[in-house]
Amino acid sequence: MDKINVRTYSIDDFDKLLTIQKEAFPPPFPKELWWNKEQIQAHIKTFPQGAMLAELNNEPVGSATSLIVSFDGSPHTWEKIADNGYIRNSHEPTGDTLYGIDLCVRPFFRGQGVAQALYAARKKLVVDLGLKRYVAGCRIPNYYEYAKDLTVDNYVDKVRNGELKDLVLTFMLRQGLEPIQIMPNYLDDEESLDYGVIVEWKNPNL
Repeated sequence: MDKINVRTYSIDDFDKLLTIQKEAFPPPFPKELWWNKEQIQAHIKTFPQGAMLAELNNEPVGSATSLIVSFDGSPHTWEKIADNGYIRNSHEPTGDTLYGIDLCVRPFFRGQGVAQALYAARKKLVVDLGLKRYVAGCRIPNYYEYAKDLTVDNYVDKVRNGELKDLVLTFMLRQGLEPIQIMPNYLDDEESLDYGVIVEWKNPNL
């Protein structure tokens, strides 16, 4: 099996990152929401360790972006925590938590361990930097199918217990992340009914 290599990206990788974004989020996803060059430059300048590119045989297959925050569970939106995708005003170098704001994989390469490799790199970064945890706001794209019968809390519990499968949350659970909080109005997402589920992985060394 070919090895997936995860490295930090530079502005020279912009075309590769754009290819990943275009394929991972095709129309009708609005192209203005793909990372632009200024955002990529801001990621690299603000927190280069959190700007990750996954490659397979030198082919770009996935990417992930993170920042550091002081996490206390306060209500927030994706736009606020991500500084609208620029992270310049929300990144806290002295914070205690690695916060993932983006992870995407080209459709052709899904199911080949790309996302797992990116999560492994994020966990390693948490340990290397001595942070308390990794967190992210997780979409629950299958929730709309059950919303008539289940509250969001009930739905998350059933996914956690393996009674239901959710395209994103089930994957997060398999990566060892645990749901710790439900955020209403986290992002504009019809499938998730605008909910985000905060998932956490704790640094085992602390």
